[in-house]
Amino acid sequence: EVEAEKAATLVEWGKSFPVRELIKRGCFQRPESDGDAVSKLLSFFGVGSIDAWTTRYGLANVAYRHSPTFNSSEVALATWLRLGELEAERQDCADYNESRFKQAVREIRGLTRQPVGEALQQAIAHCNQSGVALALVKPLPKTALSGAARWVSPRKPVIQLSARHKSDDHLWFSFFHEAAHILLHSKKSIFVDGADGDGSDFEAEANEWAANILVPKKAWSKFVADAPNSERTVRAFANQQGIAPGIVVGMLQHGGDLPWSHLNKLKVRYKWGA
Repeated sequence: EVEAEKAATLVEWGKSFPVRELIKRGCFQRPESDGDAVSKLLSFFGVGSIDAWTTRYGLANVAYRHSPTFNSSEVALATWLRLGELEAERQDCADYNESRFKQAVREIRGLTRQPVGEALQQAIAHCNQSGVALALVKPLPKTALSGAARWVSPRKPVIQLSARHKSDDHLWFSFFHEAAHILLHSKKSIFVDGADGDGSDFEAEANEWAANILVPKKAWSKFVADAPNSERTVRAFANQQGIAPGIVVGMLQHGGDLPWSHLNKLKVRYKWGA
């Protein structure tokens, strides 16, 4: 009876994961049985048992931060983070160098004006050269998140983006937000962020840092004071700052200085490839 109960627990654990999606993404072949599914999942996560998985990935045992209203399931979130880890392992990164990463962030700021696909490839190269893995991982069902930042080793931090909103303003702001966590906050924490953060001091600090990197506070205050609401004004300011106009629109909307329905045509939209 004890063994049967253990087996039932394993099967239920396995069924809680997005197995079909992992098969679709080429993570493993279609399992031949429920037991095979459990075996493949444990191998995917690099652990030997459910207890080991809980110790390593269970949210109850991980120092992480996200909103109490964060609508991501535990197993879906852990799976998405693991996909990011695997992508990070494939990237050839130098040992982390803080000054190089700060320079990389400045270089990436200018890339926001380029086509998204090209800009992301260059951003990954800049990050890797400074010791940071940058993983773009398509969101899974039941993962309402924008990005994550964490250290997978003392010399390798990972920035992981979901690009779930499929617009350049969200994508790039998320990148700079996660970069702030790497530069400003504890190596022991895992920061998993939704669209608006969780209202904590850490998230507020990361938001402020990201906004100030994209547009210096003094220049932004002066720009907003003129109540910008025209395409011409936004484009001119974006050109002056050397960033994508969609980012300016997103920042205006998020700050309540522009209705959410206005100037969205200045944002670059994209979709995931097959």
